[in-house]
Amino acid sequence: MNRAMKNIFAVILLSTTAAIAQPASQPRMHYEIRVPGGTQLPVSGNVNGTLIKHARVYTVGAAGTLPDGDVLIRNGKIEQVGQNLPVTPETKVIDAKGKPVTPGLMASWTQLGILEIDLVSEGNDTTPNTAFEGAAFDVADAVNPSSSLIPVARIRGVTRSLTTPGDCGDVFCGTSAVIDLGNGPDLIDKRQAGVLAVLEPVGGTGQKNSRPDLWTKFRETLDDAREYWAQRGGYHRPGGSRDQRSNRVDLDALGPVIQGREPLLVHVERASTIRQVVQYAQGNKIKLIILGGAEAWRVAGDLAAAHVPVVIDNNKNLPANFAELGSTLKNAARLDAAGVSVIFMPQFGAASHYARTITQIAGNAVANGMNWEHALAAITKNPAQALGIDGYGTLEPGKDGDVVIWDGDPLDVTSAPTAVFIKGVQMPRTSRQTELRDRYRDLGKHAPSLGYR
Repeated sequence: MNRAMKNIFAVILLSTTAAIAQPASQPRMHYEIRVPGGTQLPVSGNVNGTLIKHARVYTVGAAGTLPDGDVLIRNGKIEQVGQNLPVTPETKVIDAKGKPVTPGLMASWTQLGILEIDLVSEGNDTTPNTAFEGAAFDVADAVNPSSSLIPVARIRGVTRSLTTPGDCGDVFCGTSAVIDLGNGPDLIDKRQAGVLAVLEPVGGTGQKNSRPDLWTKFRETLDDAREYWAQRGGYHRPGGSRDQRSNRVDLDALGPVIQGREPLLVHVERASTIRQVVQYAQGNKIKLIILGGAEAWRVAGDLAAAHVPVVIDNNKNLPANFAELGSTLKNAARLDAAGVSVIFMPQFGAASHYARTITQIAGNAVANGMNWEHALAAITKNPAQALGIDGYGTLEPGKDGDVVIWDGDPLDVTSAPTAVFIKGVQMPRTSRQTELRDRYRDLGKHAPSLGYR
């Protein structure tokens, strides 16, 4: 079977399993939605506010966990969090009946919004293929609000994504963005959310660059950027310095990184290389976020001392190559115990299609020794702090109204959201997969049109 056919079968299988994993049309738990006087209201956005009452509220903030708490959402923001909050006649009320309420989840290091099918070029905007193969490749230029993968992730409580370029086979692969998974025409919350660099060789007989090759280009490009920005105003004047080998657009894109305003996202797995890039970042005053980090636990002390967050797929327990010989399911627990800010990504290699499994990654980390509250923070507060997203990540007054009501333990693979709010708007709990499932789940009840018989 050729590669294209394998990809088609994989997409069919993924769509089928995703549909099975989605909650059914009717929520597994009934919520009473009312206003004083008994008037029934539909489950939808409400400009007069939505009050979630009698929930186990995991604020992931200074207030900790409220065993019987309320959350008031109004005008897209969280207005109040507490107990026995007052109700106005116009406010929609949801009685959570003791079930968990959390901030909306963030899936980090995905290609949500810029990828549909890997081998279909018009649906894959993840890597550069032009003359400017570097930091200037900006994923924000390609985000598609109508992506079929967004509702699949949203149904499972994911409300934000750190969307990055894919590994491009070179050192600098492009500029990332933070998006929300709402229904609006513009999902971009932050355009310049860090530049992706890759310092792991591709490996195998077709290896393009060795580690010394990668590091030579890495240092040279950042040196070029510092030199360029030091005299950027005179770049186009007669006699202006143009000695940099790197493209001007790439040097422009690296400005926020060398100035310490935005992070450098570095994909690296081996412990020795992690230590090396941490030392480089410290020496050059660069904000650093490690991606991958299969052996990060081996240098947890260095990462904690340098306050460097690590984005990991904690389900990695076997090495895929020689850079990952130290892979372990206890990676997150060991990093967390050492004081490292841990951030979870979905399943490595298919993060966009599996963004919905982010809670499973966190739950498995808890099963292997990580503190439960810290695991929840790894998919809410921690990525928000690392990326400078001030309005998201906790349930606190003034934060965006990204709120999820669950029917059970949020980190249990058998639990599911029964309501998802993004910036105060309650999202539909449907996707292309659920619609297909519902259309064909009982063919005996109706006769499909000729085109679908």
